Amino acid sequence: MNSQLLNSQVSPLIAITVSLGCLVTSLGLSTVLTWAVRKWSHRWGFLDVPGGHKAHAAPIALGGGIAIVWTFMLIVAGGVVVMLLAGRGGPLGWLAVYKAGMIAKLPSLLMVMAAVLFLHAVGLVDDVRPLGPRTKLIAQTLAAGLVVFGAHVRIAELLGPGPSIVLTMLWLVGICNSVNLMDNADGLCAGVVAIAAAFLAVSALQVGQIFVPALAWTLAGSVLGFLLFNFPPARIFMGDAGSLPIGFLLGVSTVMTTYYNPALKTEPYGLAAPLFILAVPLYDTITVLVHRYKAGVPLFKGDRRHFSHRLLRRGMGGGAMVLTIYLATATTGLSALLLPWVGWAAAVVLVIQCICVLCVVAILESTGTHEKTTK
Repeated sequence: MNSQLLNSQVSPLIAITVSLGCLVTSLGLSTVLTWAVRKWSHRWGFLDVPGGHKAHAAPIALGGGIAIVWTFMLIVAGGVVVMLLAGRGGPLGWLAVYKAGMIAKLPSLLMVMAAVLFLHAVGLVDDVRPLGPRTKLIAQTLAAGLVVFGAHVRIAELLGPGPSIVLTMLWLVGICNSVNLMDNADGLCAGVVAIAAAFLAVSALQVGQIFVPALAWTLAGSVLGFLLFNFPPARIFMGDAGSLPIGFLLGVSTVMTTYYNPALKTEPYGLAAPLFILAVPLYDTITVLVHRYKAGVPLFKGDRRHFSHRLLRRGMGGGAMVLTIYLATATTGLSALLLPWVGWAAAVVLVIQCICVLCVVAILESTGTHEKTTK
């Protein structure tokens, strides 16, 4: 997957400096905003009440998605302002060389931000008054269309406009749904997104990009600040106001990252790197749909058939379950970093390694003591 959006060759020192700045500032701001939103949610009754397939025993604050999304938006907006103010002299002079590129790409970036805000608004409505799966699918499709046509974020463009548009739309909607489905246990979705965003950022840094890593590190920091309050036992939930836009951002980031560049001697099978980075969320989506189909229940109706729930029912504790999934995500992500740079034989080994990780997860969720009571 590849896009020219927000792509520029840059020195490693500048790329690392910008990346660290985005990560640290977004982490700090997200921590403060999450704390404030949690207080506000309890004061105004914006709470997730137990019932149905939900496992928590007492009402938990909602609104974590507000802190995540607005941290991301504010940091990106601040970054744009800094770039526009950069001159040949002064403390921002070292950024001046990228100013023209930022101005040229700003309209496309605004399209991406508009799509994120749209999904954030849809998610907020869903958190207050649940929307049906069809409504949310339509919203995701509209957001994907906005960036595919408005920002020209596309994959597989060598196949021609038609196939490229269709594949990109399916990919963006699919990843958005996968992340949304992973928001089913304390600390799970935020941690997995942070890990995936970090690996995407490093992948982009490897090929000399600066803006894509900046966006990915900002996303990672935004969810990490929230994770401080969401790791088991959670004190606040992100809701669909968070899971929908961050899933969409993760999908867009995979498309904007460069994996195959003959000039850098990367290999074409590096294009499969996003499948490695997102192997665990995709595994969850596929297996939960299979389980629901076998059970004869609606495919997109919330339940406790996710593989995180299956691990819990096999006797694994909540914290251990989350850490196990983090490690699985990190392991497949490490393979993704190497994939574009190795020969075909090593690439086959990396594919086998990724499959083995998923097989280990499958074994863990299908063996052990089966608890009859639902947690």
